[in-house]
Amino acid sequence: MVQEIEDILKETEKDMKKSVQHFRNEIAGIRTGRASTALVEELKVEYYGSKVPVKQLGTISVPEPTQIMIQVWDTNSISAIEKVIREELNLNPNTQGNVIRINLPPLTEERRKELARMLHKLAEEARVAVRNLRRDAKDMIEELEGISEDEKKRALDRLQKITDRYIEEINKLLEAKEEEIMTV
Repeated sequence: MVQEIEDILKETEKDMKKSVQHFRNEIAGIRTGRASTALVEELKVEYYGSKVPVKQLGTISVPEPTQIMIQVWDTNSISAIEKVIREELNLNPNTQGNVIRINLPPLTEERRKELARMLHKLAEEARVAVRNLRRDAKDMIEELEGISEDEKKRALDRLQKITDRYIEEINKLLEAKEEEIMTV
């Protein structure tokens, strides 16, 4: 019976880890004023009838702190990449041959605050996801048959510690990214 509790806790922790990783990936794409390859890597481009991330169409680098460079392997995909950059990031790419350069303008104070609000919203969604996983695991533990109340209480305490650890990780990621956005 104790093995069932272990399995529930392991599975829940694995799912919480995925939620935190998802949050980490989402905030990596939030523009701070410094160029980051994460800003464009996952943008989906229409390429020969399917949606493909930009990172599969070329080499992405950051030659300068405010510039992203994409060296495209297939020149047929350049116009599709430019279109996605304009639509998704609201930026104007400059193209020379098979190289696309994206210059990032400095962020205004208003835009920084807007990004911070969006960041808080994403963090709250991640925390809610972790809490939902805790609730589901708690329900499963409480429904187990043939386990003493003490065992259940110990399992629920461990579940809460796991939850607290992942909530804290989300908070630290939020704090670091907010600091990055708000500093000029």
